Parts: sequence; structure tokens; C-alpha cells
Amino acid sequence: MSTSNSAPAPSPHLPVRPAWLALHTEAALEPDLPIIDPHHHIWDHANNPYLYADVAADVSAGHRIVATVFAECSAMYRRSGPAALASLGETEYVHRAAQTAATQAPCRIAAGIVGNVNLLLGDEAGAVLDAHLAAAPGRFKGIRNSSVYHPDPAARGSLANPPQGLLRDAQFRRGFACLAPRGLTFDAWMYHTQLDDVIDLAQAFPNTIIILNHVGGPIGIGPYAGQREAVFREWQASINKLARCENVTVKLGGMGMRVFGFDFADKPAPPDSAALAQAWAPYVNACIEAFGPQRCMFQSNFPVDKGTCSYVVIWNTFKRIAAGCSPAEKQALFFDTAARVYRISLTFVELNRYAVE
Repeated sequence: MSTSNSAPAPSPHLPVRPAWLALHTEAALEPDLPIIDPHHHIWDHANNPYLYADVAADVSAGHRIVATVFAECSAMYRRSGPAALASLGETEYVHRAAQTAATQAPCRIAAGIVGNVNLLLGDEAGAVLDAHLAAAPGRFKGIRNSSVYHPDPAARGSLANPPQGLLRDAQFRRGFACLAPRGLTFDAWMYHTQLDDVIDLAQAFPNTIIILNHVGGPIGIGPYAGQREAVFREWQASINKLARCENVTVKLGGMGMRVFGFDFADKPAPPDSAALAQAWAPYVNACIEAFGPQRCMFQSNFPVDKGTCSYVVIWNTFKRIAAGCSPAEKQALFFDTAARVYRISLTFVELNRYAVE
């Protein structure tokens, strides 16, 4: 596929428009189904703040969210001190916010924290990982180093802009080797054109748990616009190959992002969950078929996907897609996989406390 002569996209993220989202509302489907949301952000962006209180409002909107996992987003970094420890500010902020509001929280928000440590530090990454573990005891579960790279700016769908070939870099892999001895996971975020890189990484480190973000990022913008079927075939072949790596699980979501190329955000009113389910089901079903429910987990990716739909609608979409699954498969997709991978334990009392009334 050609990757030239394309104009750059104006912004990698869709704007969140509360008034537009309010044009369509739904009641939560299957409101008693317990859910761990394994991927949301907390940030203080001037034009789109999404702080702890905003997360609390969304998870209280009707679904039975019992716990969440925060995913790094380069926010709240330290403004002074060693550069290697700047990202520690994000972990400290999220941990402190979760602790402070725990007694009033609608669920265990940020029960897990996926932070950021620059693995290009090589062997020195170990000491930084230890600092994050100490800063958020019991919550710090792993890290993410986004490797989303494409030579064509019009094909990029992330605020991150890492160097080409990050996951294959020798220095990066020395840092990566520091994860497994500490029981830490690695969230991988790249485009479908880079899936061979994570396959190679997973094969080289079979004892490190890798979580593929956003179904592996099949691009639908820039030079890939109008090529959905061809991209899907290429993406699915890589997904099937990646699924042979037993240390890899996949997050089912992120499809509300601009990079996927869907045009729902351009409509006069937001989509309903039936329309989203029809559009997103091929990607979700292909992942479940390849990995199995025990290695798949639905994710909100909020507030990024909030540019497409509300929190209630996104989980209704996933419940519609999973409608044909058995009760055990649903439990894996909405709860068990996330609980196992991110080592989240909830007591019987907590599960009942977070039931929808």
C-alpha cells in the first residue's frame, strides 16, 4: 500500500463534545454483569481534562464496573529532577488520587496502574521500575512504551511519536528484560503494520506477559482510507500469528479512535450501540477466535474513545458483540482476563458493594 502524497491529519484524537454525546442515550444492557475496565486514562489536558472525578462519573453511569486499570498517557510528569524519573509523577498522582477517594469511589478506580518507564535506559530501567513499584505499592502492575510509528504523518493516530523499530532495539530489550523478574507486564501499542515487531518481542521473551492494545491498531486513515478489507486481511494474518505466542493477551477496544477510520464522529448525532457493534464486531470476533476469551479483555480507552460515544454506549456495544458467548466466556472477556493479567483481587464484599442498585 502506498504511504506517500497524503495530507497530515489535523489531530490524532477526536474531540469530546458533551452536547453532541447527549443527543443519544441508552440504558445499560445486562447491568448486573461485573466488569473490570482495563484501560482508561487520567489527564489534565487543557482542552479535554479527564481527571479522577470524570472517571468516577463515567463508571457510575449504569454498568457494573467493579475495578479499573489506569494506562499511562504522559500526564502529571515531574517538572524537575532526573529525566528518567519524570514519569514517576504520573504514577504518584494516580496512586494518591485513588487512595484519597477510595472510600467514596463507585468502584476500585485505578486498582491497577500501567505506568511509563523508558526501557531505552537498558539495565538502568530496573532501578526506575523499582521506584514506581515503591510509589504505588499493590497498584503498579506494569508499563507501556508506545511504539506507534509510521513514516506517513497522515497514517498516525497517536500523540506518541517514538523512533522506528523501538521494540527491536537492543538497548530497549535490555530494559525489557527487567520486567519479568519484577512480575511486571508490558502493554504494547503499535499499528497493524508493526505487528511483526511485537511477535518477535514475544518470542524473545516468552516469560513476560504482553498485552496488545487496541486490537493491534489496524489503520483506516491517510493512505489506508478506503482500504478496509485489504487492511483487515493483512491485520488478521498478523493477529493469528501473534496469537501463537501464549504470553500475549489482547485488549478489545480503541476502535472509537480516529486512526480506525470510522466516520461516526462526523454524523449529526452519536451512534447507538447496535451500529457500533456492527462496525466493530469483525475485529473483536477475529481476536476472540484467534486468542480465545481467556486471553481477551474488553476496554473503554476513555476518554479517547469518548470522541465517538458515551461510556454506557461503549459497554453496551461490547455486550452486544458478546451476546452469543456463554456465561463463562463473558466472564472471561469482561472480568477474568483483566483480573488475572493485572493481578486484581476483589473480595466478596467489594463485588457486592459495587453492584448496580
